Amino acid sequence: MSIGQVLAKLNPEFPDLSPSKLRFLEERQLVSPTRTSAGYRKFSPSDMERLRFVLTMQRDHYLPLKVIRGYLDDLDAGRTPDLPAAANVPSMLATERRRTRDELLREANAPATLLDDAVAASLITPAELFGDDALNVLRALVDLRRSGIEPRHLRAFRAAAERELALIENALMPVSRRADASSRAKAGELAREIAGQLEVVRSSLIRSALAGFDA
Repeated sequence: MSIGQVLAKLNPEFPDLSPSKLRFLEERQLVSPTRTSAGYRKFSPSDMERLRFVLTMQRDHYLPLKVIRGYLDDLDAGRTPDLPAAANVPSMLATERRRTRDELLREANAPATLLDDAVAASLITPAELFGDDALNVLRALVDLRRSGIEPRHLRAFRAAAERELALIENALMPVSRRADASSRAKAGELAREIAGQLEVVRSSLIRSALAGFDA
């Protein structure tokens, strides 16, 4: 199949898939289509299944391409690896239900004042409709309040997130300066990978600090 035929088959399930992303996945060695004598890419049925697996793991399980490729490399080598664990970073390609303010408060079992405090502390972005991130944060804030931790105590989290974002933007500057679609796809994937690596470091620091409570 040609790139156009691949897109026709996969776009109903993965509407954000584009020729540039297909080329990017090939560049990252996640799929290796054959080439005709004229240099055109041709995708086999097994290439299609591999693409569907990669895109599903990225969209539904929030896995960076580096992790997916490691799993596929193990399969290609004849090993039987376990499926990689889902990441905790929300996928940029994932769709989510949107809810009104009243629906958000009801699902989180939260008082309106807590939501107002969370917005004031820049922990939740004010909006007409709220997504899953807002729901998860508000639910966490309900539990934290039981331990005496209020949204105002967490203002530093927003500042820390902004500092991490600045780190990611600086790291991606050489790629993001390019205007082509392939570079934009690469920048988005690299941003997720860097965010995941920063999360590993942050989690390790927190676990090390918590170990003192067990001593």
